Amino acid sequence: MAEKGDYYEILGIDRNASSEDIKKAYRKLAKKYHPDVNQGDKDSEAKFQRVNEAYTVLSNPETKARYDQYGHAGVNGDSGFGGFGDFDFGGFGDIFESFFGGTSGFGRSSSRTRSGPRRGADIKYGLEISFEEAAFGVSKTININRPEKCNACNGSGSKSGSNPETCKHCNGTGQIQYKQSTAFGQFVNVKTCEICNGEGKVITNPCHTCNGRGKVRKNVSIDVKVPAGIDDGQTISLRGEGEPGSKGGPSGDLFISIRVKAHPLFKRQGSDVVCEMPITFVQAALGAELEVPTLDGKVSYKINEGTRTGTVFRLRGKGIPYLRGSGRGDQYVKVNVEVPKKLNAKQKEILLQFAEASGDEVYEERKSFFDKMKDVLGR
Repeated sequence: MAEKGDYYEILGIDRNASSEDIKKAYRKLAKKYHPDVNQGDKDSEAKFQRVNEAYTVLSNPETKARYDQYGHAGVNGDSGFGGFGDFDFGGFGDIFESFFGGTSGFGRSSSRTRSGPRRGADIKYGLEISFEEAAFGVSKTININRPEKCNACNGSGSKSGSNPETCKHCNGTGQIQYKQSTAFGQFVNVKTCEICNGEGKVITNPCHTCNGRGKVRKNVSIDVKVPAGIDDGQTISLRGEGEPGSKGGPSGDLFISIRVKAHPLFKRQGSDVVCEMPITFVQAALGAELEVPTLDGKVSYKINEGTRTGTVFRLRGKGIPYLRGSGRGDQYVKVNVEVPKKLNAKQKEILLQFAEASGDEVYEERKSFFDKMKDVLGR
């Protein structure tokens, strides 16, 4: 019996090679030594058989483990471990397909064609809405341009009174088979028919309206209900509003991506609304009844004396309605005390009188800071 040789050396890989490395090495060598590429070359045919044998063992984790442990004795058919008889040759079909194109098999052919029902393509559409529309929901009518069934030919693509004919090149199968001989037996390569593009039918008398396509593009109006609480970047899907299918297949879907315009006063944080509101020094010092803007209109809110800048108060239930379920988020209002600028002489005089009359006692944080500074730095 001839020496089989080390399978790893035959494929030119080391023993730590991954399954992908094994497959790549096999692809390269099998293509190089394939009998159809080297017709009549006995040496190439013998090398091709050894390459196939090595790949058969090393591509299967079970036989590879036996080979790594016992060598050729672990994978010989008469060794008690089992040979190549139960190896799945499906992987070879995928590899041969990359060499020759189409769908391949050993002594068999594929029956797949494009003549069956096919689902229509999906359509994507961008819709911009206002902040308030996103919060409370809105109904919109959008216009999209999509293929529609041609009414003149009822979608057949053939002129009225005629029908598509069976493709004579592929006899209606939509495929052409090319038979080749290999070391494993007869090899069948299946390709899509170039005459009918895999349809199995040929339109010999095309419809003048759609030029044989069976579809024409039309502008279509669609009503869209935007739910309350939707957020920027979320998507609404409308089943069956995409492009129509072929051969009785279902239509695709319409996906509407929502873009929410920025609001001049409000920002959104989940289901809550946040806004910043300026107040005067007098309002902050004496307290005041504020008119606060909300999504529902103005509401009154009383702030206490001595309200500091950065203070945040909450308005319950004035936020965004929950997208799923009942209820709403809250609104958070941050107040910023505005320091007056461009004071006239009288205003400055009044503030100086106030400062002289009040001293440091009314400024608790300022007094505490300077007391701490004295302790650290001394008088």
